Amino acid sequence: MPDFRNLVAFLVEHLVTEPEAVAVTEERGEDGTISIRIVVAAADVGRVIGKRGATINAIRTVAKAAAVKGGERIDVDIDEGRP
Repeated sequence: MPDFRNLVAFLVEHLVTEPEAVAVTEERGEDGTISIRIVVAAADVGRVIGKRGATINAIRTVAKAAAVKGGERIDVDIDEGRP
C-alpha cells in the first residue's frame, strides 16, 4: 500500500515556513476510506489552503490520484485550529 501520509507531508513541508510544525496523520475508516489530517503552524494555514482553496485542492488531487491508482479512497483535510 502506498504511503499517502508521507506523500502529503512531503508536499506540505515544502509549502510552509515552519516545516518542523507540520503533523500529518492517517486513519482508515470503517468503510475503508483513508483520512489524512494536516496540522500546521497558525501562520502557515493560509499558505496550505491557498487563494480560494487552490493549494489544498491541488494537494487533494495529487493524493486522490495516487489513491485511485492503488484502488483506495482518500480524504485530505487541514485542521484550521477552529473549535
